Amino acid sequence: MINSINMTFQEEILQGIPDVLPAKKAPDSGLSHAPVRKAVLNKEERQLAVRNALRYFPETWHKVLAQEFMEELHTYGRIYMYRFMPDHKIYARPVDAYPAKTRQAAAIMLMIQNNLDAAIAQHPQELITYGGNGAVFQNWAQYRLTMQYLATMTEEQTLHMYSGHPMGLFPSSTAAPRVVVTNGMMIPNYSRPDDWERYNALGVTQYGQMTAGSYMYIGPQGIVHGTTITLMNAFRKKLKTGETPEAKVFLTSGLGGMSGAQPKAGTITKCITVCAEINPLAAKKRQQQGWVDELIAELDQLCARTKKAIEQKEIVSLAYIGNVVDVWERFYEEKIFVTVGSDQTSLHNPWSGGYYPAGISFDTANKMLAADPEQFKQKVKESLVRHVNAINRHTALGTYFFDYGNAFLLEAGRAGAAVFAANKTDFIYPSYVQDILGPICFDYGFGPFRWVCTSGLEADLYRTDAMALEVLSEMRRTAPDEIQQQLSDNIHWIREAAKNKLVVGSMARILYADAEGRIRIAKQFNDAVREGRLTSPVVIGRDHHDVSGTDSPWRETSNIYDGSRFTADMAVHNVIGDSFRGATWVSIHNGGGVGWGEVINGGFGLVLDGSTDAEQKLANMLFYDVNNGIARRAWARNKEALQALNRELQRTPGLRVTQAHLVDDAIITEIE
Repeated sequence: MINSINMTFQEEILQGIPDVLPAKKAPDSGLSHAPVRKAVLNKEERQLAVRNALRYFPETWHKVLAQEFMEELHTYGRIYMYRFMPDHKIYARPVDAYPAKTRQAAAIMLMIQNNLDAAIAQHPQELITYGGNGAVFQNWAQYRLTMQYLATMTEEQTLHMYSGHPMGLFPSSTAAPRVVVTNGMMIPNYSRPDDWERYNALGVTQYGQMTAGSYMYIGPQGIVHGTTITLMNAFRKKLKTGETPEAKVFLTSGLGGMSGAQPKAGTITKCITVCAEINPLAAKKRQQQGWVDELIAELDQLCARTKKAIEQKEIVSLAYIGNVVDVWERFYEEKIFVTVGSDQTSLHNPWSGGYYPAGISFDTANKMLAADPEQFKQKVKESLVRHVNAINRHTALGTYFFDYGNAFLLEAGRAGAAVFAANKTDFIYPSYVQDILGPICFDYGFGPFRWVCTSGLEADLYRTDAMALEVLSEMRRTAPDEIQQQLSDNIHWIREAAKNKLVVGSMARILYADAEGRIRIAKQFNDAVREGRLTSPVVIGRDHHDVSGTDSPWRETSNIYDGSRFTADMAVHNVIGDSFRGATWVSIHNGGGVGWGEVINGGFGLVLDGSTDAEQKLANMLFYDVNNGIARRAWARNKEALQALNRELQRTPGLRVTQAHLVDDAIITEIE
């Protein structure tokens, strides 16, 4: 038997659970760690959690591990199994470095490791990629087993993942997905935030966020693009014709996980970005990665620096290490005008470290979170009321504020903040999907198309950039007027992508495209792999935050007004439909983006290996993946989706969709 510390990377992957009990490991103090979760289990449930954890290991280890796992549960609120953290470094290696019998499985291993790379993951040693609780796995035993299964699987097996737990390899077929992932799929009556705390602590479910638990996170770049498109259009809504974002302030908060993209998006938009972050480690990490220009720890200094940037018309991003509530309040006092404002803290997870209350320090808040969760909860509610009051003072002066889909308005309203319209149901501020991405992008079929060059070579990535640019430029020449702006924005994005240094981790890229664009770009990639112009396969996928991947009444489907926004049929159909149309892996989650119990979202990954089979799969799957959502949005009578559907029906003879007959408003208003 070989001790794992002396093993090669490939040997350790193939080993799975070690043959010899590894030495005990402690969390690395140099990394950001998940906050201590509140104690929610009684004595019997804690014993059950330990019993559940021990299932992964031989009986001879149980006495030692039982005590250790109980200590982890008491100390951290969860059992992470730190002892079983691998000795190999976790990052996206070139696809050929992975021990695997299939290229598809190796590509999935690459994507998993990218999600857990310490340069990307928010809390890597707790297996959390972003959002405070967006996990790839619940514990390190699951990681080890999953990687071993992927290394040994054939093209006629499918790995089934139950909320991070690898249930096993089952015989299937070459046409089937190689992996099927579910995360947090609870019985509806057990899908409240406290249920997540309990069942996650028991080790039986997890919060996969959107792209964390489906292995499709590509670092901050993914959200940089969405934030850039959103921010550019937010300024367009506010500014006069011919006016630019120059010398205008964008104020927001959050630099952990996906929200770390905001300052980079502000720089691309060419404005002044002020982003508050309470966690010093997260702020410093973003500056080291080049996503933030300057770190500022004092409010006086922040105000002076912002005024200077306005006066000198700088394009700069400023990270304030502190609470954003203080910034909103102080900017009002200092008469610093905020043109566009938002918030990107993880308010889908308000009571477990997703949002930190004003008035107390970061360290004090973390201690309170663990020792007195009810007091922490009350402080968060008080802070949200104060937060909204400050925003309301700014919007009265002309600031454009939007909810960025992180459940800010939802939780603020629940806390008693003044965010509700006169009908006590709608909010006084729009969701960015209602005002921007829904009618401008999603209803036309435009959404986040992602790809990863599995060779790990920059040269391959730049070649794919050129291919995508060529496709979008060709499309713009004949595209209808209503999608010219979308194409132009994405042409600008992909043309500037290399210069903006967006890559963290895998050689990945993102842009927004409709079904036609996605299919044409993917076909170019597949052809290039076959012809040797790209040296290794390309993985394509998307954020779940898309046209038809997600049913979320407060975000992705917030601009659905026929009463169906609280249904989840679309997301479920998307995953099922993608699975038999060629996806390499599919996933469906409860809770991504806006919170546990608030959303159902689905995703996919598809490996383009240059084969004829891959070409057929990409055409069938991408067409359905987008047009399923357009059909649903058109059925809801969304004007832009009706236009997109009619255009697709003219192009595709085999498509038949039930269409809505529009009703004269006068007929409806005359009836009781």
